[in-house]
Order: sequence, then C-alpha cells, then structure tokens
Amino acid sequence: MTPTPDPHAVHGTTAQPAAPYLAPHPAPLTTVPPHPAPAPASAHSVVGTLTTGAHHELAIVLFAVIVLITLGITLWAGRRGQAAEDFYTGGRGFTSLQNGFALSGDYLSAASFLGVTGLIALYGYDGVLYSIGFLVAWLVVLMLVAELVRNAGRYTLADVLALRMRQRPVRAAAGTAGVVVTLLYLIAQMVGAGSLVALLLGTNSGLAKTLTIVAVGALMIIYVTVGGMRATTWIQIVKAGLLLVGAALLTVLVLARFHGDLFALMRAAARGSGVGQAYLEPGLKYGASATSRLDFFSLGLALVLGTAGLPHILSRFYTVPTARAARRSTMWAIGLIGGFYLMAIVLGLGATAVIGAKTVRAANPAGNTAVPLLALDLGGGSGSTGGVVLFALISAVAFATILAVVAGLTLASSAAFAHDLYARAWRRPGSREMTDRQEVVAARVAAVVIGAAAIVLSLFAQQLNVAFLVGLAFAAAASANLPTLLFTLFWSRFTTRGVVWSVYGGLVPAVLLVVFSPVVSGAPSALFPGVDFHWFPLENPGLVSIPMGFLAGWAGTVTSPEAADADRYAELEVRSLTGAGAA
Repeated sequence: MTPTPDPHAVHGTTAQPAAPYLAPHPAPLTTVPPHPAPAPASAHSVVGTLTTGAHHELAIVLFAVIVLITLGITLWAGRRGQAAEDFYTGGRGFTSLQNGFALSGDYLSAASFLGVTGLIALYGYDGVLYSIGFLVAWLVVLMLVAELVRNAGRYTLADVLALRMRQRPVRAAAGTAGVVVTLLYLIAQMVGAGSLVALLLGTNSGLAKTLTIVAVGALMIIYVTVGGMRATTWIQIVKAGLLLVGAALLTVLVLARFHGDLFALMRAAARGSGVGQAYLEPGLKYGASATSRLDFFSLGLALVLGTAGLPHILSRFYTVPTARAARRSTMWAIGLIGGFYLMAIVLGLGATAVIGAKTVRAANPAGNTAVPLLALDLGGGSGSTGGVVLFALISAVAFATILAVVAGLTLASSAAFAHDLYARAWRRPGSREMTDRQEVVAARVAAVVIGAAAIVLSLFAQQLNVAFLVGLAFAAAASANLPTLLFTLFWSRFTTRGVVWSVYGGLVPAVLLVVFSPVVSGAPSALFPGVDFHWFPLENPGLVSIPMGFLAGWAGTVTSPEAADADRYAELEVRSLTGAGAA
C-alpha cells in the first residue's frame, strides 16, 4: 500500500492546524487523543474484498440496471417529439414540483454526493463550508434570476441578452462562455465517475478509470442525442429521488450508530481525523496562510454567485409553462437541496468517525469515495453480504447522479453551440435562417463533439477532488455570465460592447488564472506535477475574475460609441416582470 499522505497536505502545500488568530478557540467538546483509533479495516482490505465472488457480480448488476432504466427513459422520451422546443425545453410541460426535483437533480452532482462529503470527511469544519456556499447560492437564483430569465428568454442565456442587444456579437460571446463553463463542470462529473467505478471494481488502476470515463461519456451522448430535454428531465427526477432516499438511509444508519447523539458523532470524527480538535475548527484546509484564506474567500464568492450563471441551471427555467412555476420550482429545489446538504454533513462526519480519515485518504486521496466506504462499513463491513449490498446500492445511486448531471450539462452546452453559435452568431448576414430540424441536428452533432472533448480532458484530471473542479466551473460562470445577465436585466445604459467585454473580461481571466495556478502545475496534485509554470497563487480565480467581469462590462458600456436603446430596454423590463410576450 502506498504511504498515507500527510493529513495537512493541501494541493502540494503543507497546512497547519487552526491558527489562534482566526477565531477564539471554542471550548472543546471533550479531550481528543492526538491520534485516531485504528480503522476497522485498511483501504487495501476494503477494496480487495469487493473483487471477489457474488458481491462483485451484484455490484455490476446494479450498475447495469441503472443504465438500462436511464436508456429506457431516453428511448421513451425520444419518440415524443423532435421539434426544437421539445429538444431544448421538453415542450415546456413540466410542473413546478417536477422541475424542482429536476433542478435538485441537476445541481446535486458528484461534487455534492462524493466531493463535498469527502472534503468534510478529510477537513471537517472547512469541508462544511463548501455545502453552505452551494446552498446559499440558491437565494440569488430565487431573488434575481428565476422568474426574469423564464419570461425574457427562450432556450439559452443569450436569448435574454439578445432582446436588447445586437445578436451576432452577443450570441458569439454568450455561446462561447456557455460551452466553456459546462465543459469544466462535465470534467468534474466524469472524474467522479472514474473514482467511483474503480473502487467498486476493486482496483485503483488507471485503465478502469479510463474505461469508466469513456463509458459515461458515451452514455451522456446517447441521452442527449436521442432523448433531448424531456429524457434528461425525467432521468434527473428519478435520480434526485434515489439520491435523497439513499442519503437519508445512510444518515439514519450513522445516527443510529451513535444513538442519535450528534456530539458523540463529532467527538468520534475528531478522533478518526488524525488531527484531533483542529478537525472541528476553522483552518484545517484554508487557515495555514493568508494565501489559503484568500483562496477560501475566492471559492466562497464563486459558489454563491456562480449558480445563477450556470447554463444548465438557467435552461431548466424554460421547461415550465410560466414564471410563477419557475419561482415555485426554485423554492422546491431549495428545500430538497437544503435537506440533502444537512445529511451530507452527517455523512462526512460519519465517514471519518466510522472508518477514519486514513482509510478514506488511502482509498482516494481527494476523498471522493468516502460515502461508498461508509456504506460498506454501516452494512456490516467488507466481509459481509449486507455491507457489500449497501455499498453497491449507494454506489449505483452515485452513478445515477453522475449520469443525470452529465446529460443536463451536455444538453446545455450543445444548445449554446447550436442555437447561439452555429445557427445565429456564425451565419452570414442575409443568409437563410436555419430550420428547427437543422438546428436540432446541429445540437446533436455538438453533443457528440463536446462529449468527446470532455472524455479526453477528464483523463488528465483524475487525481483532483470533484468538488474542487466544480468550484472552477462556478468561478467561470460567476465571472462571465452573471455580470452580463444582471447588467442586461437591471442597467438601462448597458450596451452590446458592454456585453461582449463583460463575458470575455470575466471568462478569459478565469481560465488563464486557472492555467497559471497550482491546479495545473507546481504541486504534487496538479494536472502536470512534473513541471512548474504557475505564478497565480490561488487555486480558485473567483476573487479576481468576478470583479473583472463586472468592471469590464461597465468599461465597455461607458466607452461604447453607441447608446443603449431605451425602447428595447423598456420592452425587456416589461416582459421580464410581467411575462407579456414570453414564449
């Protein structure tokens, strides 16, 4: 077995326990030994047990069942309509409850079920902060985005922007940003799939992860090209129900193990963490230096503001018939997502308390497999039928989670390419407008190309935590899409140049800063650990790129030679607030 990494190691830098200057230390819950009790089983023995006998066959069968169910939904939905409105919005016929489940299914991704719980298992308090950022973001969506976007748009974010701006430059910028953001998010989901299936198969080999990533990529292409939004939505609804039931089952089992005593759970988690009381205090991951604290602030800013700019979230508001349904579906999503993240905190603490951070880290250095390993132990251990059955059930739920989210992301990116770039931005002035059929064909071809690109890029990012990867996608969305959307909806002087500058002024810095950050080079966990060309110290670019997006939009507007069209802004304002003229 490879040596266990230092529990304080964070992307190549050595973090220290919580520093006294962060906050006064609370009274300890109890005296915690400096080292955890021995884990019930090593990661090597846990993984090795999964490769033998009927247990392995059961796991494969469950995965196959999930795939067959989702393919059945896709084939059923694919026969129900081939028009552009069916492909992009599912015919706008979903209820607020259905769309609320679909929204939560789209949002509760591998980053939530695998990444966030893994970060809580490894870093305690600092990991919990991830879940808070993901949840608070929905208040921005509810108050500023949901109803207005539903009224003002048709299929994509660019539809909202083009109502009062010149179409070609605006759609070119917004479509490019949409493809980039969804591609970053896709990589995170597929990395999570590789880690999960490799553990289920009882191996950490790169070949198993590679084959899994390729298989997930092929499935997501089928879902989108055959079923469109209708199939994607029903897959997300089914997946959300499975995920919430699975998380609730594990939460009950964890609390039962500690007789419902949350304080006992926290004490046991501190013992199992290997760092004692520091696990329950701020600073284990982000408190080592001023740079790490700035990195946390940057991440929080990206999470809170990024959701309102994610293309696959915005596109969900077009699947309901009215703005009122969009608002109500957002409220349903907030309730479902909030309940899940409360359970995720219990699961993360439970993984450290029950199996120990050392075992979690040895199975996957980023913590992506903490929840499946917890299920294995809660079911009776690695040598029991109950343990492997529960492990396989939870792993199948996680796999369904990944399949549903990658389908939504692929659909959003293909819509941005076909509807905004190919059908409008790249068409020569005066050329014949594309038919709905031609546009849908272009979207299906785009899904194949984008899926292939996501597969290739995911193969280079297998050692990164999926929640961390999603944080990068959120930063790009918050930098490029959110400033543009808010300026368009609420600033009457905003111009076409302002839109273009805002999109590229946020997107380009976000991508470049990631390229020259420790995420890509200069750290053992980087994409290219053997070289070092990083000069930007933060792992998340949001602290710099988000203000640049807003600043660029303002600068482009005040320097624009053309004035804003007051009549078109008035039309947008009336439509966004009342729904008059909405599709």
